[in-house]
Amino acid sequence: MRTISTCLCLALAILTGKMLRAAEGFDLPPVSYSSAAAENPVTALQTRIDSGQAAMNHDDRLGYLQSVLDELKIPVDSQVLVFSQTSLQRHLITPETPRAIYFNDDVYLGYCNNGEVLEISTADSRLGTVFYTLNQQRAGKPQMIRQTDQCLQCHHSSRTESVPGHLVRSLFVGKSGVPIYSGGSYTVDHTTPLENRWGGWYVTGTHGDQKHLGNLVVPTSDVPATVDNSTGHNQAEVPASVLKSAYLSPHSDLVAHLVLDHQVLVHNRITRASFTTRQALAADAEMRKILGETEDKLLDSTVRRIENAGEDLVEAILFVDEARLTSPVTGTSGFRESFSRRGPCDSKGRSLRDFDLTTRMFKHPCSYLIGSESFRKLPAEMLRFVWSRLHGVLVNGDDAKKYAHLSANDRKAIVEILVETEPESTADWRGVSTE
Repeated sequence: MRTISTCLCLALAILTGKMLRAAEGFDLPPVSYSSAAAENPVTALQTRIDSGQAAMNHDDRLGYLQSVLDELKIPVDSQVLVFSQTSLQRHLITPETPRAIYFNDDVYLGYCNNGEVLEISTADSRLGTVFYTLNQQRAGKPQMIRQTDQCLQCHHSSRTESVPGHLVRSLFVGKSGVPIYSGGSYTVDHTTPLENRWGGWYVTGTHGDQKHLGNLVVPTSDVPATVDNSTGHNQAEVPASVLKSAYLSPHSDLVAHLVLDHQVLVHNRITRASFTTRQALAADAEMRKILGETEDKLLDSTVRRIENAGEDLVEAILFVDEARLTSPVTGTSGFRESFSRRGPCDSKGRSLRDFDLTTRMFKHPCSYLIGSESFRKLPAEMLRFVWSRLHGVLVNGDDAKKYAHLSANDRKAIVEILVETEPESTADWRGVSTE
């Protein structure tokens, strides 16, 4: 009876997810999320596997984990460990056997000890976030299987900007790994105060007297009114109880956590900007056809839809409302150093990947994802608006109150970096003054 009930609940959840996507139009043209062909780093890897160009080595302990990381160029030092049972293979997750997540600018990979599959999500320039699983059993040519239903039960909601997206949650977790939902939860991004982040995650690194919820296992079924997590702060390594031999690294790096929290927000807003623009343009064309309009000019309502989604993206790119750091932070895995080296750099050696980690995350608060393929391939109407707004904020000082966190020196440095590293998009910025 329990199995039947579980199957019915899962079927209902999948049906509900399909209905929600249909209501929001993502499964209809111009997006056609579930039926459109994907084109992203994972599909490119599958092509290499099928043609024999990618050698996928299988390990008896880790399966295809290392090979997939190598082929997708995902660094091991990005590893963060989550012990809350909030993912596809939740039955395998405990504080002793957490789920490992690895990521680069485009791809996120989840690994569970003794898991049946690797869980992969990736940025796709047309479809936003696309989900895959890879069976961990040895195979001649491993297959990345696209998932359009089960993953979206959690990864398509208001927590993901109402598009198929990435999600970082912070919640209280008991000794078995089961979340204690009565204690509340937080959706985490770079605006979330540190004191509310990383519940259900391990965190290694130093952060002074700043508080967070990482490394905390609640011993009872009730979360106390006042939570003392002092023993979970400033930890050089994960607890001894963690089965370290099951993972590629003994770290759950604090700096990697910070970058992950930022990146999921920007990726989700890129997706929303893409979907909104394409849907708005399709609706505009249909409406002008009905009205008999022949002038090739967008309706005011269409322009507003595009600009509203674009404004939210600009705010994320420029770190509006970023939670401030009150003490220097450090990691433990070497992620900070390897991430900073990726560039690109300007002629002065500066990069949008340069860290501050004293009062804020980055020295030059403009997201490095501005150089990602998913951003570059946004619809032309959206790109024009975003680059125009960036010029207005960074060069002209528009909306000074909203962007007060950017000093004149910040804006000057960001403009100089963008002019050299994004020359096509900033061609008319050259020689301008930000004073």
